[in-house]
Amino acid sequence: MRRREWDIRLYDIAEAQLGYFSTAQARDAGVNPIRLLQLAKSEDIERVSRGVYRLSRFPISPLGQYMEATLWPQVRRPDTWAVLSHESALALYALSDASPSKVHITLPITARIRRAVPKHLTLHRAALEVRDVRIVEGIRVTTPERTIRDVHANHIGGALVRQAITDGRRTGQLTLDQADRLQRELLGDEATVTGPR
Repeated sequence: MRRREWDIRLYDIAEAQLGYFSTAQARDAGVNPIRLLQLAKSEDIERVSRGVYRLSRFPISPLGQYMEATLWPQVRRPDTWAVLSHESALALYALSDASPSKVHITLPITARIRRAVPKHLTLHRAALEVRDVRIVEGIRVTTPERTIRDVHANHIGGALVRQAITDGRRTGQLTLDQADRLQRELLGDEATVTGPR
């Protein structure tokens, strides 16, 4: 029996996003709202939050809360992409001891959200460039360098910024030049690393 085309398209979308998808993505895949409700009722999918679903049989990921957060703004505007950022990006990269109580996402400056922001999210606005974003396990996230600059700009504290730079240098998530530049520009320290770059 030939599988339904929307079923294949929806699975392909969710597979690339840890099993998650937005209602806008389901609509683009050809799933009408009534069918989406039927799939939820039959427990083939589960509603994670307003406008965000997860394939029930897909393995649960420890990064699921991050994927959910980045999909949340797409409910009515499928072209609005959120990017995991600030302390949440530090936690994803394991840079410093950051353990935020909320998930931080950055939206484009022009994005307008007219519904209540869930209590577990903190929204930021910025004009991110392509070089400021990477994809980690399907999640759009600010690069380590951009993340450290963002948390510094939000006055998160010099000790955490210093720890993030040190961890980034140690793990190779920052180049030696990036680490030295961040340390000098954000903390006023002289470069501490010598040798080839």
